[in-house]
Amino acid sequence: MVALQTLKGINSNLAKVQSEISTGKSIDSAKDNSAVWAISKTMEADVSGFKKISDGLSVAESTVSVARNAAESITGLLTQMKDQIVQAKGAANDGERTKIQANVAALRDQVASVVGAAQFNGVNLIDNTAGTMEVLSSLNRDSAGLVTSAKIDVASQDLSIGAYVAKAAFTGTNGVSTNEDAAAFSLDNGGGTDDIIIVDATYAEGDSISVRIGDKTVTHTFSASDIAAGNTPEDIAALSLKSKIEALGISGLDVAYDSGSPGTLSLTNNGANDLSVSMQFKNAGSGGLGGLSAIDVSTAGGATNALASIDGLIRTAIDAGAAFGTSQNQLETQNNFVGKLMDSMKTGIGAMVDADMEAVSARLQALQVQQQLATQSLSIANQGPQNILSLFR
Repeated sequence: MVALQTLKGINSNLAKVQSEISTGKSIDSAKDNSAVWAISKTMEADVSGFKKISDGLSVAESTVSVARNAAESITGLLTQMKDQIVQAKGAANDGERTKIQANVAALRDQVASVVGAAQFNGVNLIDNTAGTMEVLSSLNRDSAGLVTSAKIDVASQDLSIGAYVAKAAFTGTNGVSTNEDAAAFSLDNGGGTDDIIIVDATYAEGDSISVRIGDKTVTHTFSASDIAAGNTPEDIAALSLKSKIEALGISGLDVAYDSGSPGTLSLTNNGANDLSVSMQFKNAGSGGLGGLSAIDVSTAGGATNALASIDGLIRTAIDAGAAFGTSQNQLETQNNFVGKLMDSMKTGIGAMVDADMEAVSARLQALQVQQQLATQSLSIANQGPQNILSLFR
């Protein structure tokens, strides 16, 4: 009986070792070690979730990469357009400018084509349709086992041309365009002065007026309350722009507002450098590059106004490209971290449940020898009664 029980124990251990060899795991089911098995299964579920997160981050990276490349291409096209505008500015006559305007129109159409084609998996981040793209970036488990999700928000950038509709927003301003929707002038250093005159052009909610001084731009967007009955939207816009221009901290620039002259800002340049000033109206829904629709260099005045507005449009495209570059780096960094996190978790799971194959192999050989000895021992034990029976023969 002792030999039989010993053989059963050896066979049981041998079966466990053989299971470890065939599965590669020392803990393959809950009966092996319920606590460690439960922890490992929870971690395995987390690894599976992180794999899907990594896949989502990769798709988001590709989407943002397409948008960034498109923004960079548009920046290049707008730079070419600026070269054409400068050429028109120095052209000898309107006939030459008309030919240059054809080139400008072709570049504008190319910009629209790039905007329309810049999509990945049906998501276009530059045509004013995507809004903010939310990307799941992590699953965070606390000490109590509760899981919360984290995300990365990628803001779309509006580089669409849209349906631009001019409004006479700057009637009476020096350097005003034919449609009176844009104007430009310069302020000489040491006391140069001029006025920005904003008039009530029957603004709608979402319409905006931008003022660019040097390389800095401020914008006022009309809200529903601005255009409500009884209000004077030109005064509201002028006061808003005055505050924002002063916040730019341009050395030597003085901005005065006289309530007796509605919508008028008087700019005086007391600094040591000349300042270029340009204004642009943009209607709601016209897109971030809506001002392209208003560019017409077929006349000397149009070329002057176009030169004043193109820098702002180039800056819009550059800012969009920079924003996408930042978002792409953020997504790439998070994706790399998630990959390393999965590797660490897999290593931890392996340390808990994987079999030590060297030790298991040695144990298998030892148990096989013990099994042979136990079998021999049982055979010897079974010979005892036969020896006693032989005494009665």
